[in-house]
Amino acid sequence: MKLMVIGGGGREHAIVKKLKENPAVDEICALPGNGGIAADARCVDISATDIEGMVSFALSEQIDFAVVTPDDPLALGAVDALEAAGIPCFGPEQKAAVIESSKVFAKDLMRRHNIPTARYEVFTDRAAALAYLEGCDLPVVIKADGLALGKGVIIAQTREEAAAAIDIMMVDRKFGHSGERVVIEEFLTGPEVSVLSFTDGETLVPMVSSMDHKRAHDGDTGPNTGGMGTVAPNPYYTPEMARRCMEEIFLPTIRAMAEEGRPFKGCLYFGLMLTPKGPKVIEYNCRFGDPETQVVLPLLESDLLTVMMACRNGTLAETEVRFSAGAACCVVMASDGYPGSYEKGHEITVDGDFDAQLYIAGAKEKDGRLVTSGGRVLGVVATAPALKTAVARAYEQVEKVHFANAFYRRDIGQRALDAEKG
Repeated sequence: MKLMVIGGGGREHAIVKKLKENPAVDEICALPGNGGIAADARCVDISATDIEGMVSFALSEQIDFAVVTPDDPLALGAVDALEAAGIPCFGPEQKAAVIESSKVFAKDLMRRHNIPTARYEVFTDRAAALAYLEGCDLPVVIKADGLALGKGVIIAQTREEAAAAIDIMMVDRKFGHSGERVVIEEFLTGPEVSVLSFTDGETLVPMVSSMDHKRAHDGDTGPNTGGMGTVAPNPYYTPEMARRCMEEIFLPTIRAMAEEGRPFKGCLYFGLMLTPKGPKVIEYNCRFGDPETQVVLPLLESDLLTVMMACRNGTLAETEVRFSAGAACCVVMASDGYPGSYEKGHEITVDGDFDAQLYIAGAKEKDGRLVTSGGRVLGVVATAPALKTAVARAYEQVEKVHFANAFYRRDIGQRALDAEKG
């Protein structure tokens, strides 16, 4: 089989590596891929948002199956266009991807179908939003409606910060059209859990839970990032909590989307807060999370391509989806300055006795060398029977990866280990 994977980050590298395990796969083309993915797939210089280009390429190359992973092409209707051209796809159609591309849609869906989430109000008028802020509890969460590269959420501790957030979105238009509507919602407290799930629109199979680390520096300090590391499973996500989430959130969401004529097929990501009043949805994503994917897929024992095809074909109920009972830890190595400005072009070298998974996110090939080209450069992932061992192994292997001005958090997994101790 000839596969096509859309995207070019660490998440896509993890997906490509897992798809390669199927002996029926002859070749994988990554659009656009990156310098690290090039070791595992043929990278093609077509943007992930060039829908016409990817369709033309898929037809000319006789692609048998496509995997669309980033949010932007899903929101733009990449799956619709590929399927219309006769290319089978893993991923939701545009009308289902709206569950991520519009926070207003997602919140209203939960309100209509009694799915637990934070209280909220929606505003298109700056003055009305500012008036509402005068009486709301603090801290408060301000969200731009549309996609904003994961940065369209501001937690305001004071009314001044909240008003500034409104202006950033509605006046300065920092997030473009995404800030034309804003959601102001209640600030929730409790442990956060990420749960990715496979679904064919009717059946839903959760993957192993995970814990992301968004802040740039140790102790959850510094600016928010795209994620500095992850561990799986998440110890706060007990069997009882998993049962509640399935009954109160996961299945109701899938049924709600189907009832509204937007059946969701693909990977649906649930960002959850385990509040004192029970689990609540913080956000939905219409695709694999990054860097959650990097710890979840190494624990998948079933064949990824088989599961993805079952999601597309509506046969997930008859398909085995099995995960190991072990644990995984991903430590992200980033360029100093990220998520602000940072240098590029530093050579990446790896010691010969490196013994872990290496997923490349922001690197390119230059004169036969791999050099940095992004803020989050790569993820070092180790698996083990126990989380403590997985964390220790990941950090052992991080020491064997080198590039100038590298930095990484040294406490990935510590919160989870503390929780395991009780």
